[in-house]
Amino acid sequence: MRILLIVCGCMAMILAIMGIFLPLLPTTPFLLLAAACFFRSSPRLYEWLINHKQMGPYIRNFREHRAIPLKAKIISVSMVWITMLIAAFGVVPYLWIRVALLLLAAAISWHILSYKTLK
Repeated sequence: MRILLIVCGCMAMILAIMGIFLPLLPTTPFLLLAAACFFRSSPRLYEWLINHKQMGPYIRNFREHRAIPLKAKIISVSMVWITMLIAAFGVVPYLWIRVALLLLAAAISWHILSYKTLK
């Protein structure tokens, strides 16, 4: 079970890192999943993740305050909308897919904005 959790944690980390560059792939949920897997399987990996210079503060803030920093919210929501608008009006030829993409962008934005803002 320990090995399976470490593998799942590593896969979640890879997805989280990809999510930094791909707006439709969320970063924070995968970081939280990696932290949960590492917490249950490897204290060394968990400590590394929690103390990581870039990723650690997001996990600590979310665990302690259930909040997302304002800058992260602005960047996340902006990137989602920029990507969806480009895809919907520059790439996708079908109206129903355009509508689906815009509804997905609205749902993702609502989810991000529903968390408290860390000041």
